Amino acid sequence: MKTTVRLMLVLVALFVAAPGFAGEAAQMWKCEMDDDATEKAVKDRAQTWLEAAKKLDGGENLKAYVFFPVAVNAVGEMDMMFIVIAPSFTEWGMFWDAYANSPVNVIDEHGKDLIVCPNSVLWESFPVK
Repeated sequence: MKTTVRLMLVLVALFVAAPGFAGEAAQMWKCEMDDDATEKAVKDRAQTWLEAAKKLDGGENLKAYVFFPVAVNAVGEMDMMFIVIAPSFTEWGMFWDAYANSPVNVIDEHGKDLIVCPNSVLWESFPVK
């Protein structure tokens, strides 16, 4: 009986503690810029995208970054990276579920004249302290 109660308490403790150890969800897109695109235009489009994304369920706490290479050896077919970070996979999932028929998707579709981001990876990140 004592063993069963202890096992149940350990399982409950694991479920309670797990969210505290969960990492952030970071989606990273490798993008190519149109020949006429400027860094300012790309940053403005990213800001418009983030403002729309924050209005969707799960998007309230999103952060976004635009990375331009400064010194590179070889980056291949990539002019920049667009990175979106959600504090949890739960929030990322809520955002992604709401994305398909949203104004954010419309911004992506209309933005293909400026940048194209065909490849992406979803990462789990943990801060180093």
